[in-house]
Amino acid sequence: MKAGVIGAAGYAGGELLRLLLGHPEVREVVAGSESLAGKPVSTAHPNLRKRTSLSFVHYEDVGKCDVLFLALPNGAHRAHEFDDRAAVLIDLSSDHRLRDPGDYDRWYGSPHPQPDRLDRFVYGIPELHRHKLKAAKRITGAGCNATASILALLPLFQADVVDRARPVVIECKVGSSEGGREPSEDSHHPERSGVVRSFRPVGHRHTAEIEQELRLAGDAVRVDLSVTSVELVRGVLATAHVYIRSALDEKAVWKIYRESYGSEPFVRIVKDRAGIYRYPEPKLLAGTNFADVGFAVDLRANRVVALCAIDNLVKGAAGNGVQAMNVALGFPETAGLEFVGLHP
Repeated sequence: MKAGVIGAAGYAGGELLRLLLGHPEVREVVAGSESLAGKPVSTAHPNLRKRTSLSFVHYEDVGKCDVLFLALPNGAHRAHEFDDRAAVLIDLSSDHRLRDPGDYDRWYGSPHPQPDRLDRFVYGIPELHRHKLKAAKRITGAGCNATASILALLPLFQADVVDRARPVVIECKVGSSEGGREPSEDSHHPERSGVVRSFRPVGHRHTAEIEQELRLAGDAVRVDLSVTSVELVRGVLATAHVYIRSALDEKAVWKIYRESYGSEPFVRIVKDRAGIYRYPEPKLLAGTNFADVGFAVDLRANRVVALCAIDNLVKGAAGNGVQAMNVALGFPETAGLEFVGLHP
């Protein structure tokens, strides 16, 4: 299989290259970058030294592929330019994540330029839409904060135990790579290092994805999402507070999570009684496609605190895209994604 990456010089693009170069079904990888065309991929991704001799090429030279990943900035709206380049197109940006054009206008501040394209893309979290991804030709990635939040909460919504009359309150703590490769004042090391900075206490755009995807039975859910920047390069930790309709003890919640995730290849339920890693911890997930999910039960308030940790560049972007590709093309779902992370 030939796989191409448009926007291969960015952080998510580099992770796509790393994963695809090790994928057993990929015989050829093409790395597209307008700004670095002609230069070795190791110019942008030094971790790939001696792993590949690939050089970046202009987008027009990527050619036709079996699968093409778009790792372009949010709002680029260029997917239509590549429709004829690949049988399977996977867009990691936010351009095709929302089904309702009104939601896009509301959360992104302007009308979608191609609203008729929105329903052509499958929202690409395999744990949520595996049946739709099988044989899908157009797939959209999910936001990293949305991915962590959805996976934390999905079992409770699937079990229909959530009190939908009350909002779900989510706090995501995120690393600096979530801001992308382009530097800015707030990513300057003296300004970023050591912070616990309230980045987006209200109005984060991933709210719309979470509300859309947790509307499992057609009933609306209100999500109140806050995002805080912390001293990490990679990683998201989502902490979601959800109220349930009637009391559930820990044993019942364990059963709910096991029923949802017991056979999932990349979701691990992390809830131990002792030790320093009793709950999900992003540090253990750097470079991996795993999502570690945990919970705590507050019997006093009929509240479950659901947690999920991921690497925002892998399970929150490139790895999730490769996992979705595997499902769409009928490959083993874990192909190219076996790395389990490091400790310490």
